[in-house]
Amino acid sequence: MITVANRLYVKPEHAEAFETVFRERAGLVDGMPGFVANQVLRPVNTGEPYIVLTTWTSRETFMGWIRSDAFTQGHAQSGTLPKDAYFQPNILEMHEIIQDSTRPDLPLEPHGGPFKMH
Repeated sequence: MITVANRLYVKPEHAEAFETVFRERAGLVDGMPGFVANQVLRPVNTGEPYIVLTTWTSRETFMGWIRSDAFTQGHAQSGTLPKDAYFQPNILEMHEIIQDSTRPDLPLEPHGGPFKMH
């Protein structure tokens, strides 16, 4: 299993609109093969990013999502905020889950090497 963390640096004056976009998201990812969960984490400290955290059964299922028409359609809604709503570019990270206390029998994700979105 893997997680993908998208760190989004939202200006405070756009925080409410940002949260609304995610509460009203299209939800297309929910039906994708290999999708496990989606969480949107709000920072508690000024200057720290929101984190959109998704969990997938494998790197391959995540890659299938980002190459899908549903990905393009789902992200069209996130473009409703102006570019100046962010005070720095987002950072996208992929992590391989090597231990999960809720799933002690979870098979180890094979090390897949570096990840580049584009």
